[in-house]
Amino acid sequence: MAIDLPTIWAALIAFAVLAYVVLDGFDLGVGILFFVFPDKHDRDVMTNSIAPVWDGNETWLVLGGGGLLAVFPLAYATVMPALYAPIIAMLLALVFRGVAFEFRFRTERWRPLWDMGFMLGSTLAAFTQGIALGALIQGIRIEDRAYAGGWWDWLTPFSLTTGVAVVVGYTLLGATWLNLKTLGDVQARARKWALITAVGTLALIGVVSLWTPFINRLYFERWFGWPTAFFSAFVPLLLTGCAFALWHGLKTDKHLQPFLAALGLFVLSYVGIGISFFPYIVPGALTFHQAAGPDKSLGFLLVGAAVLIPIILAYTAYAYWVFRGKIDPKEGYH
Repeated sequence: MAIDLPTIWAALIAFAVLAYVVLDGFDLGVGILFFVFPDKHDRDVMTNSIAPVWDGNETWLVLGGGGLLAVFPLAYATVMPALYAPIIAMLLALVFRGVAFEFRFRTERWRPLWDMGFMLGSTLAAFTQGIALGALIQGIRIEDRAYAGGWWDWLTPFSLTTGVAVVVGYTLLGATWLNLKTLGDVQARARKWALITAVGTLALIGVVSLWTPFINRLYFERWFGWPTAFFSAFVPLLLTGCAFALWHGLKTDKHLQPFLAALGLFVLSYVGIGISFFPYIVPGALTFHQAAGPDKSLGFLLVGAAVLIPIILAYTAYAYWVFRGKIDPKEGYH
């Protein structure tokens, strides 16, 4: 029986993107929360909470983007011209954010500048990721296997809404992460912001979910047609369960439960997007099989992925295990 390599690779890239969102999402959220934690000591504790893992979290972005180029070159060649502006802005924001993260510990005179850079870089990176997602959902016009849209097609009310949704959602992940990793005043304030951003995240998930089926007939048929409607019906129920677990965990002084519940909101939203997209990699335009490279290339690359992905998973899990527990406010970053 022939192996469906394009579908296997689509699943691997989807997993890499999801891993990036849930892992890098919370440390971007920590940067966004700098806006409401002006105290130097609090900011040092916040950055110390992500210092051991933030670099490794971005590995998944490289894997997802590189995999798209290598395995689905046609999708890469059509999606990238449509999203050049938000993608380039995201990459520049991530670079500047990374520089600011390191430099803020090396200077006193310019620390406010680098703190601002860390805040703005984190916020812009999250916002542009949401815009790119919204632009992809609303569709990319393709003619003769090439992008046929304009320079500003990505900038719409829907994509701006998804951009705000990702910023608020990442802030929720950052707040629940701080609730997990810190103590005292930082934890108490993080818990308060987790409740605020949880309401905002759920509201924006509702807005985007109600909006999406009316953007493209494909989504409407997928969500409300049989048999996919059977699976679609479970996603709101599971979202409700995660929302309750998040609220209950924050109100009863749980530390891990709110973070896992917030991750659950993202995972379920991602599953909902997957139900809408499948089997398209560019919604309504290109399927996995149409955009994939030759099977020989996909098989060769799959051998490397079979070695690389378990290694990434292993060192990621080991890093989180080694640096488990609460942050000591007296410890510094070196």
